[in-house]
Amino acid sequence: MSKREFNLNISPIDALNMVKHNESADLIHEETIDLGENRFIGTLIFEKYYMRVSSRVALIVIIDNVKGVTNVRVVSTGSSQGMIFNFDWGASDDFTYSVEEILKEYIIT
Repeated sequence: MSKREFNLNISPIDALNMVKHNESADLIHEETIDLGENRFIGTLIFEKYYMRVSSRVALIVIIDNVKGVTNVRVVSTGSSQGMIFNFDWGASDDFTYSVEEILKEYIIT
């Protein structure tokens, strides 16, 4: 499992669209909730097969501006090869980093 969190200087909707259209994985689920007053929460769930772990890995992307700034949380899971060892040859880190790479020019913290 791998996690990343960072803030952006663009809207959640713009960020969600950028990730949705640039992530090289299968989009499994998406939803956007309009909370009113120009505040949104969006979730994207992707899945991708990684040969190095012989498994499909899930990526969950949550983007919101509930606290005023656009915040991104990315979690990758399901990449471990066994029940005892939680080792995935870097597949989780690569998958979570892909979102950061897509949004890198808008990251503020």
